[in-house]
Amino acid sequence: MRSIVALLIVCGTLLGCTQSPTGRSQVLLFSETEMAKLGESSFAQLKEQEKVSSSRADTAYVQCISNQLVAEIPSGLGQRQWEVVVFDSPQINAFALPGGKIGVYSGLLKVARDQDQVAAVVGHEISHVLARHSNERVSRTQLSNLGLSAADMALGQSGLREPAMAALGLGVQVGYLLPYGREQESEADRLGLELMARAGFDPQASIALWRNMSAASSAQQPPELLSTHPSHGTRTQELNAAMPDALALYQQARAQGKAPACRR
Repeated sequence: MRSIVALLIVCGTLLGCTQSPTGRSQVLLFSETEMAKLGESSFAQLKEQEKVSSSRADTAYVQCISNQLVAEIPSGLGQRQWEVVVFDSPQINAFALPGGKIGVYSGLLKVARDQDQVAAVVGHEISHVLARHSNERVSRTQLSNLGLSAADMALGQSGLREPAMAALGLGVQVGYLLPYGREQESEADRLGLELMARAGFDPQASIALWRNMSAASSAQQPPELLSTHPSHGTRTQELNAAMPDALALYQQARAQGKAPACRR
């Protein structure tokens, strides 16, 4: 079983090895066009399933913030036109999808208390797209499924088949997929911090935001080892470490006259 997992990693490296904006190695099996189509299809489905907010003020507010952030996307790294939708839901959540789609749940606007905190969330989500994290996750899931199918065939009808498959499934999930999720979250934090600072939003607001998010959590966060997100403590520590560079970018942006004024 360990050989199969190792084979997955080797195959992934050979099939689509590239680098993220921070220089981290990635496995990408799908084209940007394929991922954009997937993102557009998923977004259209969400708009049918979820209630779209009727608040023009909320939509204009999030659109204003998003426009400032998108304007700072480096040339050639992402598109300039992004569709923004606010969903009427108490969920404290937001997302961005390939194809230039941004979704924000109205519940988030009660926790992200000003434009800088909202920019921290939206910048983080846009950064997931810019770093091609969706492609990476889909690619790794594809490789894992192929490996599990191969193991299932190899074990056949032996008495060890069911417990072995259960153990292998857990091993792939904990050892291969989830840690990558944590790396992606940390990378999006770092890239999002830079993006919001370049747009003239105060990067220090990201620290206050995650404290608000932690206080608003209704359920106990799972152990970091079994979570795709860093713990709140780890996230805050990493943001603080990246803050000096972000503040330098923020001061430079303000000196250039970038002073967002997005209000509800």
